[in-house]
Amino acid sequence: MKIDKKLLERSQGKCELCGGTQNLQVYIVEPENRNDNEIIVCEKCANEIKHPEKPMDENHWRCLNDSMWSETPAVQVIAWRLLNRLNRQGAIWAQDLLDMLYLDDETQNWAESTGEGNQEETVVHKDSNGAVLQNGDSVVLIKDLKVAGGGFTAKRGTAVRRISLVQDNPEHIEGKVEGQQIVILTKYVKKI
Repeated sequence: MKIDKKLLERSQGKCELCGGTQNLQVYIVEPENRNDNEIIVCEKCANEIKHPEKPMDENHWRCLNDSMWSETPAVQVIAWRLLNRLNRQGAIWAQDLLDMLYLDDETQNWAESTGEGNQEETVVHKDSNGAVLQNGDSVVLIKDLKVAGGGFTAKRGTAVRRISLVQDNPEHIEGKVEGQQIVILTKYVKKI
């Protein structure tokens, strides 16, 4: 598709997402029944947008920190959709940007029209320093913890190996301390 002169002027001859200048092309933001749904993207951005099933290059998409503030609604819509994808992929910073991004009602409805942001929110478990925890990680206790019903205190510095994440609560993990399976608050652990 030939790039319209008005689009090139608006984008200043750059990708409207990352600012790249190589292999520019027109990308149509769904649904196609709008007349303001075209943006200019580079080949790398287009490939990642068109293949939502593939893992995204998280570092490349840090550009959304700037492009999400575009005055062009189609760019805002794509930024919102990509930030949701990155958030589901585990990019913590993407949720921070989503929290800052404001879309008017019409643009928000457009962004949600493909169902992109309707998936269940990802529960992310973080330790006391903000490091993301995964099933099977090892952590160390940063505080003495009285174990209710266990009759003992788990001492500060105790290593808890092969933790399990409590799927519906980002503040809880499970692990064995002194042979007993217990629930531990994530704010009292540090990832090893």
